[in-house]
Amino acid sequence: MQVLKTQTEFNVVGAHRTVASDQAWVRGPLSPCIAANETHLWKIDLRCESTAEMNASLSRAEHDRAARFHFDRDRQRFLIAHASLRMILGRYLDVAPASLEFAQNEFGKPFLINPEAAGFHFNLSHSEDVALVSVTRDREVGVDVEYMRKQFATIDVAENFFSVAEVYTLTGLDPESRTQGFFNCWTRKEAYIKARGEGLSLSLDSFDVSLAPDVPVALLQTRFDPSDVSRWSLHEVFPAPNYAAAIAIQRGPTNFSFRHFALAE
Repeated sequence: MQVLKTQTEFNVVGAHRTVASDQAWVRGPLSPCIAANETHLWKIDLRCESTAEMNASLSRAEHDRAARFHFDRDRQRFLIAHASLRMILGRYLDVAPASLEFAQNEFGKPFLINPEAAGFHFNLSHSEDVALVSVTRDREVGVDVEYMRKQFATIDVAENFFSVAEVYTLTGLDPESRTQGFFNCWTRKEAYIKARGEGLSLSLDSFDVSLAPDVPVALLQTRFDPSDVSRWSLHEVFPAPNYAAAIAIQRGPTNFSFRHFALAE
């Protein structure tokens, strides 16, 4: 299999620290290939206009879900995110986006049932104007992106969702760092439970992640299965100013590449 390499790829093992400049997002190819030691991140601008091609790629169920949104802005963001996901996956599998068939595990994590998709894993997250799609082969992956709202990042909210250790660390941060720390924690926890495919059936206070802005990204402890720390790795993603994001993947050397999604011209 041909493997696409770009200057944006780098090798990561275990806990690590990156900076935004390490993640140069480039226009994604129309015929991407991916190897087992690669992780591809695609960024989607949800401010773009939906097209007839996008609308035609979606299933009736997806159109029905979109119709339930009260605000047109939210409806359009949903349609663009899910149509873009189909188009990205269709590029990898060389199939029409509308022909992709999705199913869900018992906790709601989607996967493809097309024969071409054996060993192929993906995850989608979107918030405000940004969506991220992660793609891997032969290992599970989860991604989460959040627009950072300072008014939401309170200790009261943290006490309802974070572990005791995480709340203690967050409380100790200076006020200027607390919003970033809050959303670091939120996105890392969400990415991890999405990668495991168990959703909110896995209690958010049953494991600890690092969250301080100056501390390497890591899954620190899991009280339900301590060996999980050695099986999963967390990584920070910088999609845009005022957004926090994270990706969780099964442990192993990983070459990352960062791609903008754009329709074919």
